[in-house]
Amino acid sequence: MSAVKVRGLRYRYPDGTQALDGVDFDLADGECVALFGANGSGKTTFVLHLNGLLEGEGSVEICGQHLERSTLAKVRTQVGLVFQEADEQLFMPTVLEDVAFGPLNLGLPQPEATARAAKALEQVGMSAVIHKAPYHLSAGEKRRVALAGVLAMEPRILVFDEPTTSLDPPAQRDLVRLLQALPQSKILVTHDTGFASILATRAVFFEHGRVAGEGTVDEMVRRFHWSHV
Repeated sequence: MSAVKVRGLRYRYPDGTQALDGVDFDLADGECVALFGANGSGKTTFVLHLNGLLEGEGSVEICGQHLERSTLAKVRTQVGLVFQEADEQLFMPTVLEDVAFGPLNLGLPQPEATARAAKALEQVGMSAVIHKAPYHLSAGEKRRVALAGVLAMEPRILVFDEPTTSLDPPAQRDLVRLLQALPQSKILVTHDTGFASILATRAVFFEHGRVAGEGTVDEMVRRFHWSHV
């Protein structure tokens, strides 16, 4: 079963901009795919459709379930989105409260939500900071805590929007090792071809709201002269 199956996805912003113009996309269970393309090519707009943050025309299936209003709540537990700026996902007084927020929002009892949060923080190597305020953390630590908040929801698909932004090389290497150890299917929206080449077995190139090509990371870099880092 495909983790993600998208057919004929179109989306126009209220100002008239055609952001997506007939996108077909598949993500296999356990696969890691990089999305390349210039700013404004449709990558982020596309991934925001995968958990219903945007709603366009076409078909979106997540883990075999068609995305529609009646399935939205369930699908959102399956697709975890880690934003480019970790600060957008961190807002509670302590790290533990932040990571437990999602499970509590699902209606889980406090002890179970806290246990999930503690497990997710251990998974990302952040157990030592559970009582710290998120704003006291480094950029790399914030990225890990934001990821823990997503993992606590126990999703099957992880979506990262420019995951290496603001990270120094050691933090980037730590993130690579962490993502390599996670079993979920993954989508990486990134300009960092070096990062993508380590993690992704396939790359999809977006251009003017369409999929212009797909293949290995190296093939897409050569074909589209994509040397951004």
